[in-house]
Amino acid sequence: MKIKKITILIITILALVYAGMTIIKKVNLNNDYKIGQALDSLNGVKVYYNGGVDNIEGRNVTEDNYNLGLKYQCVEFVKRYYYEHYNHKMPDAYGHAKDFFDSKIKDGNLNGNRNLIQYTNPSTSKPETGDLVIFSSSLLNRFGHVAIISKVSENEVEIIQQNPGPFSNSREIFALHNQEGNFKIENDRILGWLRKK
Repeated sequence: MKIKKITILIITILALVYAGMTIIKKVNLNNDYKIGQALDSLNGVKVYYNGGVDNIEGRNVTEDNYNLGLKYQCVEFVKRYYYEHYNHKMPDAYGHAKDFFDSKIKDGNLNGNRNLIQYTNPSTSKPETGDLVIFSSSLLNRFGHVAIISKVSENEVEIIQQNPGPFSNSREIFALHNQEGNFKIENDRILGWLRKK
């Protein structure tokens, strides 16, 4: 009887924690910004504040009916950037951030769903400004994350991102190492990068 009560208590606590996390990820906890407020930009394409990482403000579709994604998620920014800056439409206009990377594609080959060249982390090709960086899912983010490389130096990569969380920055820097001709961005969640051919 005691074990049953403890089990019910543990399940109740876990359910409450899960419900609390779900609610917190949808609300704006940072009163310094309003949802939809421009925070940053790259080549004139704006990054908007999203509040909680699971917040959705509707779907963004171009005048020619191309799906950019859910406002103001990370996918919406990178697809809007590629559409506005490169005039690039992805053949597969849907999918979560982690779906941008196809693990079956070898380093340096075409990712047909995105019509971009895909590189693994590490890769024989050094990341370049404008490349998309794809992050795997995590315990608190089952959809993964995608960002754009805004700067590359000998030892660092800077990314610009939308929807990193209510208190995170739109820019983030990661170490870049060249290990015998293989370039690795130091972050265990980075699967690789995609580049317009």
